[in-house]
Amino acid sequence: MTKENTLQYVLLGLLAKQDLTGYDIRKIFAQEVGDFWSARHSQVYPELRKLEESGQITSYTGTVGTKLQKKYYRLAPSGRQRLRDWLAQPLGSIMPTRDEFTMKLYLIRSRKDPQLRQLFLEDIQRHEERLAHLRLRWQLLFPTQEDREKEYGHALILQEAIQRETRKLEWEKKQLAEI
Repeated sequence: MTKENTLQYVLLGLLAKQDLTGYDIRKIFAQEVGDFWSARHSQVYPELRKLEESGQITSYTGTVGTKLQKKYYRLAPSGRQRLRDWLAQPLGSIMPTRDEFTMKLYLIRSRKDPQLRQLFLEDIQRHEERLAHLRLRWQLLFPTQEDREKEYGHALILQEAIQRETRKLEWEKKQLAEI
C-alpha cells in the first residue's frame, strides 16, 4: 500500500477554515500547527500546485492595500469531500519520532557517564522553554471557554502538549535527581 501524502490533507484542512495565501500557510505552520506537524517551504508550494492542478483547490489574486497582489487559495468542493473522506478513515500506525535526546540517552551505557547529567540538564532547559511557550500560546489563543469551543480540536491539542511537556519534565527531573 502506498503511503498517503498527509501534507495534502493538512493543506485542505487549513483551507477548509478560510482562504489563505502561501505566506499565510507558512505562518500557520510556524505559529500554530508547528507544535505537532512540520512542513518545509519547499514542500508546501508544490503540494498546493498539485492540489490546484487536480481541482481540489482553486486560486485567485487579491489586492492588499493599493498595489500588492497576493495569490489566495480556496478549497473546492472536491477537496472538501477528499478531506471529509480522510477524516473518516481510521488512524494509521504511529510513526517513530526522531529525538536527539532520546538517541543520545539510548547510547549512554552507564549511570556514571560524565555526559549524562549535562544531557538531562540541557533537555530540561529545552522542555521548560517549550512549556513556557505552550502556556503562553494557551493564554493568547484560549483565554475563555468560548474561544476553546470555537477551535475545540486545536484547544485539545495544545492542552495535551502542555500536559505532555509537564510529564516529561517531571520524569527528567526525577531521573536527574537519581544520577
